[in-house]
Amino acid sequence: MLLLSRFLAILLCAVAPIVLEAAQKPRPTSALDQAIEPVMQKFVQDGVISGAVTLVSDAKSILSLKAVGSSDLATQRPMRPDDLFWIASMTKPITAVAVLMLQDEGKLTVDDPVEKHLPEFKNLWLIKEQSKETRQLVPAPRPITIHDLLTHTSGLGDVSAPRYDSTLAELVMAYSQQPLRFPPGTKWEYSNTGINTLGRLVEVLSGLSYAQFVQQRILNPLGMKDTTFWPTPAQTKRIAKSYKPAKDGKGLEEVANYFIKGGISDRRRTAVPAGGLFSTASDMATFYQMMLRGGIFDGHRMLSENTANALTRTQTGEIKTGFVDGMSWGFGFQVVKNPEGVTAMLSEGTFGHGGAYATQSWADPVHQRIMILMIQRAGFPNGDNSPVRQAFQQAASSVGK
Repeated sequence: MLLLSRFLAILLCAVAPIVLEAAQKPRPTSALDQAIEPVMQKFVQDGVISGAVTLVSDAKSILSLKAVGSSDLATQRPMRPDDLFWIASMTKPITAVAVLMLQDEGKLTVDDPVEKHLPEFKNLWLIKEQSKETRQLVPAPRPITIHDLLTHTSGLGDVSAPRYDSTLAELVMAYSQQPLRFPPGTKWEYSNTGINTLGRLVEVLSGLSYAQFVQQRILNPLGMKDTTFWPTPAQTKRIAKSYKPAKDGKGLEEVANYFIKGGISDRRRTAVPAGGLFSTASDMATFYQMMLRGGIFDGHRMLSENTANALTRTQTGEIKTGFVDGMSWGFGFQVVKNPEGVTAMLSEGTFGHGGAYATQSWADPVHQRIMILMIQRAGFPNGDNSPVRQAFQQAASSVGK
């Protein structure tokens, strides 16, 4: 028995270095890597970004995953493929999926008036006219619907959170007391308050907190282990720093995350449905793979096929929407209606979302291609129309189609 134990110990010592070497062996360089890496490296060299993680995949597997530059310019820590980024408004499609899961369960329909589930939204007022001195209000022509919230066409006003740990119940009650900015369903106006209200609907109808529902019903089943509202101390070490152009016009300077109030790992901080998540490129690719498969992941149906299609097709008719030309809005997702400009290389029907610090996530259903861009760059005039996004998408679209 002793001889057998010694033999196994020797065998394990011999095999361990081989296993470790295999685990550390880099992925073979692909044609996509060769197309994307020099493009992104040029933005680093020119001081446009500190670094980036880019990912291209199809509905089943990763085709390219590259990291360039630094995640921390002060320490020159190299960017790594598993670094975390504040994805900001890329949280919104995840919130929309949570809401539509409840529709699949028969707990709501997107045509429901919000007041059916949140009575505080009854008898809303609408701003008819206003000036610096006066404001004239009239009754709203109709209640706002869940459809309006999902498409940013509700007209809801905004209220700043009084505390970093305000509950969604408190915030949404405050939203409901504001007069509408326009008649529901008549125009598009980007609305964080609308998406946060959707998060409150999830709480009321599921019996879970919004964060618990997202964790249990979306993140855990998809294996999105690095997607969180509250990065742990270990994850915090992998968060890429945020930068903006330096005041002297030379290079970049670090900028604080304006969105995060309180400690980054403090679980008392509000889990904001409109923009609170941190994530990695690989985790976000998994989410979009599920959507490209019509709501199925790893053999498990998370959304009905009809629901997955509804989330990612135009739901705003002819209303002008979005931050770049040719866009429309689905339920929580932006949808390319007419490919042009920064979306010219994408197919009609491509769906996704960007974030405040110019992160981007898009899935092209025609070519079955997902493109994830992770950077932390403030100060672009329009993050959805950044030169980094356009160059990455062009490179990612140039191979294998």
